[in-house]
Amino acid sequence: MRRRELIARAGASAVLAGCASMSETQTQAPAPTRRPVVIAHRGCSGERPEHTMAAYRRAAEQGADYVELDVVMTLDDVLVCRHENELSGTTDVAARTEFAARRVQKTVDGVAATGWWVEDFTLAELKTLRCKERLPQLRPANVAFDGQDTIATFAEVLALSAETNIGVYCELKHPSYLRGIGKDPLPPLIADVHAAGGQSMADKMFVQSFEIGALVTLTQMSSIRWSCTQLVSIDGGPVDRPDLTYAQMLTDGGLRDIATYARGLGADNVLIFPRNNDLSRAPATDLVARAHAAGLVVHPWTLRAENFFLPPNLRRGDANAPNYLQLHGDAEADAREFYAAGVDGVITDFPATAVAARA
Repeated sequence: MRRRELIARAGASAVLAGCASMSETQTQAPAPTRRPVVIAHRGCSGERPEHTMAAYRRAAEQGADYVELDVVMTLDDVLVCRHENELSGTTDVAARTEFAARRVQKTVDGVAATGWWVEDFTLAELKTLRCKERLPQLRPANVAFDGQDTIATFAEVLALSAETNIGVYCELKHPSYLRGIGKDPLPPLIADVHAAGGQSMADKMFVQSFEIGALVTLTQMSSIRWSCTQLVSIDGGPVDRPDLTYAQMLTDGGLRDIATYARGLGADNVLIFPRNNDLSRAPATDLVARAHAAGLVVHPWTLRAENFFLPPNLRRGDANAPNYLQLHGDAEADAREFYAAGVDGVITDFPATAVAARA
């Protein structure tokens, strides 16, 4: 997240006046019935390039309960793990002359961009690419791992889950866009899960999306019982429901509606702890308590260790140092604040830190 986005979100949180202003009924946060889970965001992406098997394995080694991944579809309809379907930010595709002609402009969910797109490559072609660090300015140590991994498939992550018993927290990325170009991600997701064990695999999975329709449809498409998570942000709304905003979904009635098809709420962390204009953290809202009252577990995203992402009081090191924003602050204290707010788990780039804070 860019610094100006943090500032913009601070302003947006003032408009919302925290989630408390959206509450129709005041509720008390129930005591947690089990320890919060640690969800490794794109694997251990604070220490390895995101969405690589190295990052996923590192997360399992560090004791994460789930590995979080995003899936998009190849030209030959295979689910692969990328945060976005545009490839240039996380692979060496721009340097591959054999694919130069594939660089095109597309509009995805209303945003136009020029680049190379997963859906224009077969899996065999994608496997010739090499992954690289997405945030080299903030995570220069991760650059040492550039070029070591190929793009992982969803099936490969399910195999890792079977090997290590780590859970899988899968985000359906741009499902409406993909369906619009004739690539529905739900049938291959269901097929991959069936091949990996069916219900026994689904029992250690969540499937999440910022959209609504894909989650609702998934629960109706097969005999598998799915645990779904509705992702929500501080602004905007689901692209498949232009009549609805995330703010409306976070009213008490909206949360009850979510609970009819989802088990979890994946909330932007500023919906739980808003930021003031100086980026300091305001007191917690009542969102966690109200989500619990609706029967939902709450998994905020995304906790990160670098000073760049932390509120000023949790930053550490010499503020005048040129690498100050790269330095790690008190990320354990950050995680403990969210645990104390009653969340049921955290989505984090640094699973070892979240595990230590939980202990």
